[in-house]
Amino acid sequence: MGIRILADEVVSQIAAGEVIERPASVVKELIENAIDAGASAIAIHTEDAGKRLIEITDNGSGIQPDDLEKAVMRHATSKLRHTEDLLHLHTLGFRGEALAAIGSVSRMTITTGTAENEGGRIITVDGGKMIGLREIGSSQGTVVRVADLFYNVPARLKFLKSDTTERNQIETLVCRYALAYPRIRWQSTHDGKAGIRTAGNGEHREVLAAVYGIEIAKQLLEVTLETEGLRVYGFISPVALTRSNRREMNYFINGRWVQDNQLNVAVMRAYHSLIMVGRFPIAALFLEMDPEEVDVNVHPSKAEVRFRSPDRIFGAVNRAVRRGLIAQSPVPELSAPLHWPGWGGSSAAAPASNPPVDPEWEMAAQAKEVPLWQPNSAEAILPVRTDHAGSGVPGTNGSLSDTAARSFPILRWIGQIGGTYILAEGPDGLYLIDQHAAHERILFEKLLDQTSGEVPAQTLLEPAMIQLPAWQASLLEENLAILKKLGFQIEPFGPATFRVLAIPAIFTKGNPEAAVRAVVEDFEEDETPLQSEIESRIAGRVCKRMAVKGHQTLSETEQRALIRDLENCRSPRTCPHGRPTMIHLSISLLERQFGRKGTI
Repeated sequence: MGIRILADEVVSQIAAGEVIERPASVVKELIENAIDAGASAIAIHTEDAGKRLIEITDNGSGIQPDDLEKAVMRHATSKLRHTEDLLHLHTLGFRGEALAAIGSVSRMTITTGTAENEGGRIITVDGGKMIGLREIGSSQGTVVRVADLFYNVPARLKFLKSDTTERNQIETLVCRYALAYPRIRWQSTHDGKAGIRTAGNGEHREVLAAVYGIEIAKQLLEVTLETEGLRVYGFISPVALTRSNRREMNYFINGRWVQDNQLNVAVMRAYHSLIMVGRFPIAALFLEMDPEEVDVNVHPSKAEVRFRSPDRIFGAVNRAVRRGLIAQSPVPELSAPLHWPGWGGSSAAAPASNPPVDPEWEMAAQAKEVPLWQPNSAEAILPVRTDHAGSGVPGTNGSLSDTAARSFPILRWIGQIGGTYILAEGPDGLYLIDQHAAHERILFEKLLDQTSGEVPAQTLLEPAMIQLPAWQASLLEENLAILKKLGFQIEPFGPATFRVLAIPAIFTKGNPEAAVRAVVEDFEEDETPLQSEIESRIAGRVCKRMAVKGHQTLSETEQRALIRDLENCRSPRTCPHGRPTMIHLSISLLERQFGRKGTI
């Protein structure tokens, strides 16, 4: 095949593919232009997750009438003239590709006005071709309407994620820039539903409250460090407030949101030994430095950067975070008064020479008073049938498969180890049961078994109020019907706020807010392939949050009940997420370890 010169239209669409990957890419480029124009108010409106319409309105300086036609051409920019200017950038945009790229894959209209000119101009671009330019009455500022995104590139449209994912990507992006620019008044709307709203008064705490909710905003710790022409400041979460992923670890270099694994490492090292493995903090850190110290011209999305002195940058971030944690992290408060054996009154203070206290004994005594769940049956050992009739465990009406029944032995309770594992004896050795994983499996199967009818619910004496970040609020709202089927009664109660009226009866000893947050906090970027099993996914997440935890002492009654309930499960060997619920130490293994049969 001979070599051909590509048509301008094809070249434009290829170039657009590097800059405009999804609707959020359009929003990013347009709000960066608005910030560079000095806007003090920016409004974002989308329809159909940005595929049908994206509209960005700002009150910035606007585009000069004679420059409007050039503004939609490729490589047209007012932000640099020479290669050397890349080393002194003080603007977010600089390549002059954004408007041309957006216009080549959509139907774009730009209306703009300036303070120096009466009226304004409007230009229309359809698939990369300018089809109209005229005078129009307009106040100072710019309105960019992007309609029918990717209408002429159906392959790109086909590979977009679900509407929920794309909409959340947009809202997450807006929230990030709201954090970076608290003096700008931000307002977003998606399909007529309000997103983030900020006052634009420069108060970071108010923006944090709008993004994360008031309760989380109050807990975040402020950090600051200045050294050798570098300033690091921002907010981090205390050690008790963590997430299951890095999604809420945000970094801004001279006002530009960036992705950098080394910055993640610097922050995580500051939290080393303070938080559990697999948990991540919330962070909004802002780095200010000489533009010559950072190269932003690395990737078309401008989200990746290179530092001239990376070790100095990462060291400063690590020190700032560590100092903030040590200086400001509060000492955890006890949720209940201490009980001292031999002393009257639960709230009585202990004398200077306190008698020795066995915390496990005391916790076990309290646990007996308030069982964590009700046993399904009496404490007597219930044998498991091992015939081939598939009758399963007593009380299950044959619901346990024949294979599962034969594989789960009769267990005799022995005790608890480390407040985490239950020790039981079986026909062929010892069984160590992970109480958290086992309780997850028990709650999961009970909850799903009840969904065939009406799930028993417990009305709360006082409704629990929950405020979520805007992008999580939309996730919860879309899954309210599933939660209702699972026994939750939840209703919207203002912007990004919900009121929990009732929870499933099997969770009455748990925290309603934790259960609801579990629905949205661990969502992957796109769960579209799992829509057919979304109900079980949500049930699994809720049960994980509501199950008893490791290092939680259980009474003998509760331990025996957990074993019995686990025997009644259809899949007792694993939790809903695939983790094993038990480990088997066979008699033969123990004999080998003790040298009774051959060498060790």
